[in-house]
Amino acid sequence: MSMELLARKLGDVNGDGMPDLIYLTGTLPFSDSPFRENITLWIQDGKTRRIYQLPLKTSMGYQPSLFLGDFTGNKIDDIFINIFSGGSGGLTYNYVYSFVKNNPKILFDYEVFNDLYHYKVVYLDGFKVRVTRIETKSSFIIDIQYKGKDYLDQLYNEEGKLKSPVEGSVNALGGLYPVDFQGNGVYDLLAYQRIIGLYNADGLGWLNTYLRWKESTFEPYNQTIQIF
Repeated sequence: MSMELLARKLGDVNGDGMPDLIYLTGTLPFSDSPFRENITLWIQDGKTRRIYQLPLKTSMGYQPSLFLGDFTGNKIDDIFINIFSGGSGGLTYNYVYSFVKNNPKILFDYEVFNDLYHYKVVYLDGFKVRVTRIETKSSFIIDIQYKGKDYLDQLYNEEGKLKSPVEGSVNALGGLYPVDFQGNGVYDLLAYQRIIGLYNADGLGWLNTYLRWKESTFEPYNQTIQIF
């Protein structure tokens, strides 16, 4: 299998004032599929022309893409990588790398994010669903009457009481977007996770987590619920 170029960007990621070449390569295991394997990040120093190779921990998926932007406030571009998992889960694999002074450092790893945030989704009497973050005990209440009579009749009696206990879940990261909310040239991250009910196709909404770089990590500073 030959290696092919998947995405490329120009920008100063090492901080020496010269634009560097950042690109992703991968292999095509199936000629009739857009699925890619062996996805690798490459950085060519614009001044010395030296090339650095950074294999990704999760190195397979669909539509790999690059974005360059300052996430830490040091006025040096960082490297944002997005890869779609494919399949019904609709998940994404995301990394943010710093490359200051040609020293690669992972600022964001989607697996670390998924391991840090855990949720409990419980159906309540009165056609409600409560979504609780286990670590902080903070919660949201979703009114699910919009799901319609046929759906609700499966779960509730005529008085709006649950016929039996029902739980849903929150999927792993399903979308991550760099956004300059403050308009100062420094990007935050907006993470989307799908809230599901009785089964994966039973979407109840999106849990949106807003993350901002603080000292040595991306920290959440706000969360919202978006109803389908």
